[in-house]
Parts: sequence; C-alpha cells; structure tokens
Amino acid sequence: MPATASDPAGRVRIRWSARLRLTLLYGTLFFVSGACLLAVTYILVVQSPASKGTMITTTNASRHTETQEITAEISYVADRERRQAQRTLLTRSGIALGVMTGLSGGLGWLVAGRVLRPVRVMTDRARRISAHNLHERLAMPGPADDELKNLGDTFDELLARLDIAFDAQRRFVANASHELRTPLTLQRTVIEVALSTPAADVKTLRAVCERALAIGEDQERLIEALLTLASSQSGVFRTEPLDLADIATGVLDDLTPTRPDNVTLETSLAPAPTEGSIPLLERLVTNLLGNAQRYTPDGGWIRVTTDTHGGTPTVRVVNSGPVIPREAIESLYQPFQRLGHRSAHADGHGLGLSIVAAIADAHHARIATTQGPQGGLDITIAFPQDETRERGKDRKTGAP
Repeated sequence: MPATASDPAGRVRIRWSARLRLTLLYGTLFFVSGACLLAVTYILVVQSPASKGTMITTTNASRHTETQEITAEISYVADRERRQAQRTLLTRSGIALGVMTGLSGGLGWLVAGRVLRPVRVMTDRARRISAHNLHERLAMPGPADDELKNLGDTFDELLARLDIAFDAQRRFVANASHELRTPLTLQRTVIEVALSTPAADVKTLRAVCERALAIGEDQERLIEALLTLASSQSGVFRTEPLDLADIATGVLDDLTPTRPDNVTLETSLAPAPTEGSIPLLERLVTNLLGNAQRYTPDGGWIRVTTDTHGGTPTVRVVNSGPVIPREAIESLYQPFQRLGHRSAHADGHGLGLSIVAAIADAHHARIATTQGPQGGLDITIAFPQDETRERGKDRKTGAP
C-alpha cells in the first residue's frame, strides 16, 4: 500500500481491518495455548522417572574401584544423552509451535474472511442504496438465529421505515405545493379577469381586491398551519405547568363569534393539570374544535370535556355528523386528508388533525379516535402522568 501524505516517505501504513485483527487474535490465542501445552509437556517429561537418571548396580566386590569408575562413566553419558534429548525435544517442539502458529494465522485469515463476507456484502449493498432506491433491501440469507442475519434484517427494517418516511415527505411536499399553488392561481386569475374587462368600474375593482385579500388570508392560514406542523414535529423544548380546562376555556371564548348558531355546544371542563407548551396546546384544542365545526351538520352538537382519569389528564371532543368508516379514521391524521362530506360552513386544508397528531406526539400524549355515538368522531387525547412525562423527557434528551 503506498504511503499517504501524512506518512514519512517510504513508510508503509498498515490497515488494521477487522479481518487482520481477527487473524492476529486467532494466531495469538493459538500461540499462547500451544506454548502453555508445550511447557506442561516439557515439565512432565523432565519430571518423569525415565528422566531422573540411570542407576547402575554391581555385585562384584573384588573390583570395587574399577566398577565405580565404569558406573560414573555410564551415568555421565546417560545424563548427557538425557539433557540432549530434552533440548532436542524443546527445540523441535518450539519449531513445530512456530510452524503451526503460522498455519493457524493463515487459516485464521481465511476463516475471518469467510465470517466477515456477509459484512462486506451488506456494506456493498448499503453503499448502492440511496434516496432513489430505498425500496431495495439487503435480504441476507442464513438461519433466523444468526447474528449477522439479524443485523441485516434490522437494517432492512430501518430502510423500510426510511422508505415510508421519504414517501410521506414527497407526498407532503407535493400536496403542500399544490395547496399553495391553487390560491395563487386563483388570485392571479381573479386579477387578470378584472384587468381584462375594459368597462371595470370602482365597485368591480373593489370586489376583486376584496376577493384577492380573502385568497391571501387563506394562504396565510395555510402557511401558518404548515409552520405549526413543522414546529410540532420538531418537539417541545420548553414546557410549563398548565390546565387543560383553562386552555379549552380560552379557545372556546375565541371561537364563540365564529360558531354557527344552529350547532349545540356542550362543555364539561373539570381541572386537568399537566405540563406542556401553551401555544401548541391551544392550537391542538383549536384544531379539534375547528375540525368538529367543519364536519358537524346544521342541528348537530359538539361536546368538549376535560378531566383527570386515574391521574391522567385528558381532553375529549365529540361531535355528531356523518358516519365515518373505521378504516378511514387513521388516514384522517395524514396531511391534506379530507372527508368528502362537510358541513355548509366547512373550510380548511386538511392539516387540522395532522397538526393535532404532531402536537400530541411532541407531548408524549396518546390519541384515541373512534366513531361518535351519532356519527362524527370521538377524539380523546390522554397526556402522560408526571413520572411518565419525565421518562419521555429522559428518552428525548438521552438522560439515563
């Protein structure tokens, strides 16, 4: 491998890959275990009775001196041969240990490459996946309990979630562009029609200006809704103690002038203390009531309730109206989703309940939505209790 700019000239930089580290680990483990086995074997050989020395006895007492000399000579030769055999055993065992360590390193390199092959495959496939082909998957083969297959399956699940998120983002951008383009096109058409009329008088131009202002206000409401949705999805960074009953009371007071006279409003606002962002929760209750007003027909009713059940503060909005299929309820919380049947005084852009869902998620609240007793929707938002809220904050900030 050529030297890099940060290395001295001619110096080869070793790439400490996982395969190399595993190979060194295998070789080191084999060398240590082989050296321990060699040491134990050598000690056993040295301590064996056959290596303790040769005992020579004689029964000829008349030549005692000569016999002692012969015995000493034989013992010396035997001890020398024994030591030589021990050195030979130690040398040959060391050579064998070195050769086997080298072979184990080579085998370790092959085994590590085979074990890490799925990782290389996952890496190559992951490099080829981008925002344009998130539908592709690693699809790692192997048994269900294999750790590398579990890693690949986990990555595939992550890709599936990213694919869904990217697709939802693309739909959101397309819908938002359409919603923003529609009033601009209408505003431009109204002005162009007025300018192309030669006999346009002050009254006509004034009506056109009023119409253009109304369209501009509609655009402002849409942009404000989009900004609220974006800020809600980014989370709540500053909370304060509040009461859902006070929030609902303030929102009801603001909506009273715009509430249709032929829709009955029932309230039951018991104290429901919690913590959160007051502006966002005001928007949440406003959107709940606004959605109920849009889809409540003439002669219908809206019921608003705040209470605490088992220490859990809740806000509930129920309205009468057309029966909504159960399978369509979940889609109502997606941006720009509208029902086909609205009341005569309905307006909006299909962002109300999606903003409600984003604000509730930012406050770690649970939304329960069912069909109303007389059509319409029954929406209950349960905010977490104190200890649950603290755990949610810890998870969000990364605290232990």
